[in-house]
Amino acid sequence: MGRRSRARRLQQQQRPEGAEDGAEGGGKRGEAGWEGGYPEIVKENKLFEHYYQELKIVPEGEWDQFMGALREPLPATLRITGYKSHAKEILHCLKNKYFKELEDLEVDGQKVEVPQPLSWYPEELAWHTNLSRKILRKSPQLEKFHQFLVSETESGNISRQEAVSMIPPLLLNVQPHHKILDMCAAPGSKTTQLIEMLHADMNVPFPEGFVIANDVDNKRCYLLVHQAKRLSSPCIMVVNHDASSIPRLLIDVDGRKEILFYDRILCDVPCSGDGTMRKNIDVWKKWTTLNSLQLHGLQLRIATRGAEQLAEGGRMVYSTCSLNPIEDEAVIASLLEKSEGALELADVYSELPGLKWMPGITQWKVMTKDGQWFTDWDDVPHSRHTQIRPTMFPPKDPEKLQAMHLERCLRILPHHQNTGGFFVAVLVKKSSMPWNKRQQKLQGKSAGSRETTQLSPADPTEGKPADLAKLESQSVTGTGDTEIIQTTENSENNGNKKDGVCGPPPSKKMKLFGFKEDPFVFIPEDDPLLPPIEKFYALDPSFPKMNLLTRTTEGKKRQLYMVSKELRNVLLNNSERMKVINTGIKVWCRNNSGEEFGCAFRLAQEGIYTLYPFINSRIITVSMEDVKTLLTQENPFFKRLSCDTYSQAKDLAKGSIVLKYEPDSANPDALQCPIVMCGWRGKASIRTFVPKNERLHYLRMMGLEVSAEKKSEGAVLAGEESAGGAGQPEDQASEERRAEEDGCDCNAAAGCHPDTDAGCNSNAAAGSDPDTDAGCDSNVATGCDPETDAGCDSNVAAGCDPAGAEPAR
Repeated sequence: MGRRSRARRLQQQQRPEGAEDGAEGGGKRGEAGWEGGYPEIVKENKLFEHYYQELKIVPEGEWDQFMGALREPLPATLRITGYKSHAKEILHCLKNKYFKELEDLEVDGQKVEVPQPLSWYPEELAWHTNLSRKILRKSPQLEKFHQFLVSETESGNISRQEAVSMIPPLLLNVQPHHKILDMCAAPGSKTTQLIEMLHADMNVPFPEGFVIANDVDNKRCYLLVHQAKRLSSPCIMVVNHDASSIPRLLIDVDGRKEILFYDRILCDVPCSGDGTMRKNIDVWKKWTTLNSLQLHGLQLRIATRGAEQLAEGGRMVYSTCSLNPIEDEAVIASLLEKSEGALELADVYSELPGLKWMPGITQWKVMTKDGQWFTDWDDVPHSRHTQIRPTMFPPKDPEKLQAMHLERCLRILPHHQNTGGFFVAVLVKKSSMPWNKRQQKLQGKSAGSRETTQLSPADPTEGKPADLAKLESQSVTGTGDTEIIQTTENSENNGNKKDGVCGPPPSKKMKLFGFKEDPFVFIPEDDPLLPPIEKFYALDPSFPKMNLLTRTTEGKKRQLYMVSKELRNVLLNNSERMKVINTGIKVWCRNNSGEEFGCAFRLAQEGIYTLYPFINSRIITVSMEDVKTLLTQENPFFKRLSCDTYSQAKDLAKGSIVLKYEPDSANPDALQCPIVMCGWRGKASIRTFVPKNERLHYLRMMGLEVSAEKKSEGAVLAGEESAGGAGQPEDQASEERRAEEDGCDCNAAAGCHPDTDAGCNSNAAAGSDPDTDAGCDSNVATGCDPETDAGCDSNVAAGCDPAGAEPAR
């Protein structure tokens, strides 16, 4: 018997007779539906109530509603991925099929509440429901709805995300050309929103903007990778740094090195999390003001670092899931004060109509963990100076305080719209930070002395404003500074560095934690492997082949990935500065037997929507009936497909193909969104290489549910092998299977191979088995134990149940 099992049995034996099972966290974890034997957590904390009543963050007469809402379970919320062309189809499917089935449904004599759209989220793309996981599994209709949520979440078409967590990306007002930094990104729900906004126009495969998503926790970075890869974007990079000292990056602009400033920065900082009490019930017993006092300094450093890297005219959103002004208004006030007018709070009152929120407060006090109050820094005894800092208090000068407009901050209270608690502040940068402006005086220094001090982003002392500013001042001073950057870069890259190879940072400059990542190697434009690919697929002359990369410097290139040219620029110029966990999407996989057909690489479904606009050959247009056949049968013969499809396929040589479905506007009952799939043209049949959940998604959109019964009748889903294909001659079956094995990794259904795939390599072993869990072990990647954490369901590959709570930050 394991240690956890023994502890659970002991708790059950010690439990008082007749004790009732609580809600989540109670004896049987009633809401989660798991047998646990854990003692019930009492949702009370007198110090919490005393603290917030004294601060008056809740309007007069609403305290009871506020506390009542905190004690109620948090509604589950889901968001439909907005940039995909089939978002409307998913919304139509949800409203007219799944939600209609719930209208008159009763479970255990209780009428099921139909999900409702969030009033403030655009285009009805976000919904909330009070259905718990326990109820979801009690009814066949609800079980079907639950399976739909899990499958669509894995396909990247739906994100299960807490409602208030959706607010910061919306207030960033992202455009496709924006360069975005997400400073504390894991687990990645907000990051996926940002990626969606970059791809607002699906007809543009490479938007000019990109997202650099950072997290300090190495293991959580791999969960972040898993979340981001569901959206198959070439414009996302995941890096692993301490956000408070995230390196200054350089980019090449017309042959000159310039500092990268971001148009948008999301600063969703680590916090005490007392706004998450509805889902993280441990906060009830663990809450103390000490948590806020300890986090305040880190939050201020992260926000300051973000402000330094923000472009003039850019927008930064600072957010926490805490209601405490020490973590909220105090951080913003201190940042505004030290910015000396470089930053200002934006008035976003009208940007999210329908959202209810309280304005930020302008006066607050500081309380120690033992209940002692201080209203002014001067009153704090010297013995408390390490715990309490002057930046925790509101500014003394009334005029200065009024000019800050702290009332423009947003505090979301749980009882106003049945959500979690949250705080958001939107900052706009008017000019460089004052310590950067003062660095103009450094121009008087000799070039030699400046070279040695200006470009050391990996230096441990970088977090100090005086050091950070030396690079930012380049943009202020203008002339001469870019030449210094160029000189220093040349000296850094002189000698050992190979062209196009972006390795991990050297250990001497930066202490590395976690797994050692493979290098990113850009393929030279004259590489001999490119001409056969270009010829076989008749690639358009505009195809950006310089953006292709691999993850190995030796041996055969097994996977080819692609990034946008802007991210290529970032990678090539900053390999010594940052630890990149993952970037790019897989577009081709090596297929050894394909060489006899003229091309050694087959198409990968993951990157087909990015690659398709550049492909001019080997495209077969299929009907909706053909799509159904291809997705429900393993290797359908040509005769099972339409005559039109057969006439297109019969003259093609064997090998990788593109299968394209174009919607028929004249037939409103047909699927009204385009579908692009990778396939394999065999000797007498066609096979699709589409992951299981993506297949299920397409079939659902066409009104076809593939159940276990259908599978037993012969329908085969991705990654599931039939015994040789019904009625298929033995020699043909073996020939097709050989083509299938050569043309597709044995882990194609999972979407990755741990030894070769940048998204799921041996380094990402943060518990990832592509044969069994599609890329994520919830016990490791989310940092939670599915037996004990109500926010994590081990049955879901991503580590979280769409009907459950968001993984705690």
